[in-house]
Amino acid sequence: MHTVGELLRQWRHRRRLSQLDLAIAADVSARHVSLVETGKSNPSADMVLRLADQLDVPLRDRNRLLLAAGFAPRYAERPLDDTALSAARNAVERVLRAHEPYPALAFDRRWNIITANRAVDPFLAEVDPELLRAPVNLLRLGLDPRGLARLVVNIADVRAVFRARVRRQLAAAPDPGLAALYEELLAPGAVEAPADSDVMIHMLVRHGGRELRLFSTITTFGTPQDITLDEVAIESYYPADAETAACFEDRGVSHRARWGGDAGSGLFGRAGGMSA
Repeated sequence: MHTVGELLRQWRHRRRLSQLDLAIAADVSARHVSLVETGKSNPSADMVLRLADQLDVPLRDRNRLLLAAGFAPRYAERPLDDTALSAARNAVERVLRAHEPYPALAFDRRWNIITANRAVDPFLAEVDPELLRAPVNLLRLGLDPRGLARLVVNIADVRAVFRARVRRQLAAAPDPGLAALYEELLAPGAVEAPADSDVMIHMLVRHGGRELRLFSTITTFGTPQDITLDEVAIESYYPADAETAACFEDRGVSHRARWGGDAGSGLFGRAGGMSA
């Protein structure tokens, strides 16, 4: 088991900071940072969190730092259906609903889908049911030939974008589960580079006899103090041209998306099943 000093040094190297850089940012001496990293000084819980904050350490890993230093974890991890997270749950639900008639979904750090709005449903009609068993993984759903990959015209571009995003995610906060998913779906084969674009890479989806052009944005909670909220992201898809916008607006949707659970479980029926 690593000491708190060893873990902090790993995070500092990951952020490409010198001991002096970290010391200046945290308003402590470089000597103190050195003593903590070598185990010659035992940091207080507040000092551990002070350094972790400057290193932008995720909340899950801040708990690990505290445990390594001999302190109790500071951050809770509640399921989204917990009463304490009702405001956050309602916020996610509002974002997803407000984005209709365009698709939007929420997922966790390993890209397991927590919930989605109704506009996602029509794209799942021809997806292999095996891929829709909880937990539904967005990477697997998007890249598996049995999933949405068959609908994506520029799948090489989309795969390259996914690869870059997951690599950045792993560089920022290593995770064995996500690393295994990367090796399974993204690492093998030739490395594709996204096609040149004046503004951004679009996803071209063939559906209903039309070619839809979409781009996406990512939304996260700005000041989470709960591990679950720290790891939730919402991906919202937007039409990239008037024809695509008209297609979504004309088509509408007929039922609420669900990802497993009982028929009456509601929009967040799977919230308690987020991976740890």
